[in-house]
Amino acid sequence: MDMKFPEGFLWGGAISANQCEGAYQEDGKGWSIQDVTPGGIRGPVTQAPTPENLKLVGIDFYHRYKEDIRLFAEMGFKVLRTSIAWSRIFPNGDEDTPNEQGLKFYDDLFDECLKYGIQPIVTISHYETPLHLAKAYNGWVNRKLIGFYERFVRTIFQRYRDKVKLWLTFNEINSVLHEPFSSGGIYTDKAKLSPQDLYQAVHHELVASALATKLAHEMMPGAKVGCMILSMPIYPLTPAPDDVMAAMEAEHLNDFFGDVHVRGKYPGYMKRYFREHGIEIRMEPGDEALLGNTVDFVSFSYYMSACETADPAVERGPGNIIGGVPNPYLPASQWWWQIDPKGLRYALNRFYDRYQKPLFIVENGLGAADQLVDGPDGVPTVEDDYRIQYLNDHLVQVREAIEDGVPVMGYTAWGCIDLVSASTAQMSKRYGFIYVDRNDDGSGTLKRYKKKSFGWYRNVIQTNGASLRGSQEGSEQQ
Repeated sequence: MDMKFPEGFLWGGAISANQCEGAYQEDGKGWSIQDVTPGGIRGPVTQAPTPENLKLVGIDFYHRYKEDIRLFAEMGFKVLRTSIAWSRIFPNGDEDTPNEQGLKFYDDLFDECLKYGIQPIVTISHYETPLHLAKAYNGWVNRKLIGFYERFVRTIFQRYRDKVKLWLTFNEINSVLHEPFSSGGIYTDKAKLSPQDLYQAVHHELVASALATKLAHEMMPGAKVGCMILSMPIYPLTPAPDDVMAAMEAEHLNDFFGDVHVRGKYPGYMKRYFREHGIEIRMEPGDEALLGNTVDFVSFSYYMSACETADPAVERGPGNIIGGVPNPYLPASQWWWQIDPKGLRYALNRFYDRYQKPLFIVENGLGAADQLVDGPDGVPTVEDDYRIQYLNDHLVQVREAIEDGVPVMGYTAWGCIDLVSASTAQMSKRYGFIYVDRNDDGSGTLKRYKKKSFGWYRNVIQTNGASLRGSQEGSEQQ
């Protein structure tokens, strides 16, 4: 099969403000929830930032972004997905007026991208709720956050309307069910959070997302808005009908978010779920009409698939936030995330069958413990053939989905430069095409080095996918 991708395919990479910028309280920035989670998504929450939190410095992208964007341009990026740190614009989140220094930083950042012909794709909220909104309001449980989010959205739409044409409202919005603090800024302990409060928070986020979509279409004609979903296809562990139904019900809890974003209303299966779990969503007048402001495209992250079973005795495994039952037929990464390239094709087909909207893969990558070695020219590098293999095999499956007739807008590899891992807050779990000299103990020079995958991805982009090899699944993966 010809591996070439459609003309105009948007190749690039993805990062987030909180994992790379650092400068956690420079130029008027307030603290975000990330500044008090030194152990990552599943770690403890501290009262104030502590020195062991690697995100306080990140990879110092705030001061080094020009160098990094130059490297992205060298790879040939058409797009860069990043986020705007809410607390850089509104330090507490509930102010009336924005922080000009914060606004200027993103002006400069987007200008630098555009200088090289790189189009920014901006996530409005990427696990970066201002800490004050979490502590004072309990995050998205409180309806007031819709108003604070609207102010933030109007501010950045007005400021960047001529520079940013692609927007995402919330990163991995369905992850709030699993990690309510990181995803929704909900300060109530996860174990004590009632399903009522959790799904009320979900409703507030969905309303806010629809409001942002409405405002984008009004304020920026020609701009496109997408939802962003944590995609993890769920297979039945066995063909037993009970397992098939368990998989369907597990999928529904994720499908719900896409269904509301694309169809503009709550689906019947969720109404049943709410009835059976004693959940009553409090809707204000106008909420239902607002949800009718549906997205232009569907974006998603894809790292792994999982299985589901009705058998409670089966052990569940770790993975990208959601977890799930391990698939006995799949290998796993060093961090136990199962590797399933065909799952990406399956996800693409499934989304398109369901929504008939253009799709954008905005996160996909392999976290691995890379080792810096001397390259043949004496310059340090990483011989990351395992990453090349992983990305190659996934991109082959993207091409297969395109052959199936699925309209895929683009692909942004996560994180295109090493950054602090969201799940574990480690530097050692590396994803990038560029090695950043920083270690888990905070030591290192922050120097950048091109990995072997850097040249490989550059070639993929230059040839528009023609350089990809036929899938070699089953080859040894790290």
